[in-house]
Amino acid sequence: MTAIAPGGTIGIVGGGQLGRMMTMAARSMGYDVHVLDADAGCPARGVATHFTHAALDDVEALVKLARACDVVTLEIERAGTAGLDAAAAHTPVRPSAAVLHVIQDRARQKRWLEEHGFPVGPYREVSSAAECEAAVDALGPTVLKTCSGGYDGRGQARIAAPDEAGAAWSSLGGLRCVAEQFLPLDRELSVMVARRPGGELSTFPAALNHHEHGILAWSVLPAPIPPTVAAEADRLARGIAEACALEGVLAVEFFMLADGTLLVNELAPRPHNSFHGTERACDTSQFEQAVRAVCDLPLGDAEVVRPTAIANVLGDLWSEGRPPFADALRTASLRLHLYGKKDPRAGRKMGHLSACGATAAEALERVHGAWNVLARRGV
Repeated sequence: MTAIAPGGTIGIVGGGQLGRMMTMAARSMGYDVHVLDADAGCPARGVATHFTHAALDDVEALVKLARACDVVTLEIERAGTAGLDAAAAHTPVRPSAAVLHVIQDRARQKRWLEEHGFPVGPYREVSSAAECEAAVDALGPTVLKTCSGGYDGRGQARIAAPDEAGAAWSSLGGLRCVAEQFLPLDRELSVMVARRPGGELSTFPAALNHHEHGILAWSVLPAPIPPTVAAEADRLARGIAEACALEGVLAVEFFMLADGTLLVNELAPRPHNSFHGTERACDTSQFEQAVRAVCDLPLGDAEVVRPTAIANVLGDLWSEGRPPFADALRTASLRLHLYGKKDPRAGRKMGHLSACGATAAEALERVHGAWNVLARRGV
């Protein structure tokens, strides 16, 4: 493999906040960045060197992007695999369309994990209201998730009993779904793994995550979990990256049961919300690591130097006017990260807060305190 040295051009499919932060890391390393997105006002456009306004599945546009770049990577799973395959004839695409194909469909992803020996919770694939009812009858209380398109809690419905299955199925548009057994979770964790084309692999320590209404509310790094659980999460993440021949970064989300058992929830072949704290916790952020991995450069040190917590800043906080950022910034060690989005609305990720501490608990206490100030609970 030949490394793509600083001075080259990286193409990023998707221009959301992840693309913005990856672009900023790449630009600081001396790369030009060409972003493609369907939103002309996307967050990454203001920091990219070049921008193409096109749909994520526009084959012609993706081929043109590839011809203009030394490597193409992703910040979103909804990129078109046909276009990425066509682009790969002109420049490396990392992660590959094959990896994306597995991940884009929940049922396909779960089958792949099972076939490769990775643990998942009990589930059934359903394609009708009757199959949904049968799944709930077999599994008990269930979470119904559309096979594609859902994120941040969208495309999901909880079902307590079989007689609720029909309504839940209809509420999700009668689409193909996965019915997952509702599990008594102790914690939710994630591990970020990076892998170069030549096979060098590195992982960030596990993060502990807390969701509200299906959206990540806060995350802390490193997760306060037993060393045996942390080691198993790391082993599984590395195994998944090797099994799919990853080139780039991959977030592996886990459910942890009360006895410490880990089950793989979902995979994301891109930087991940739960590892935003790596910009402060580690010598190498997840965004720089993604750049290093896709450019086939030596991977950076991913160990945690100091515990860090993040809390998402959603559009809900603008309901009474602009949040009191200046007041929140009085919090020790706090930093504010806004994504340049112009239209705050409920549930939309506008940015995040980060804070460091001597311990994970102290970092989390600081970021919670600052978030409460923004929510006008402590002003």
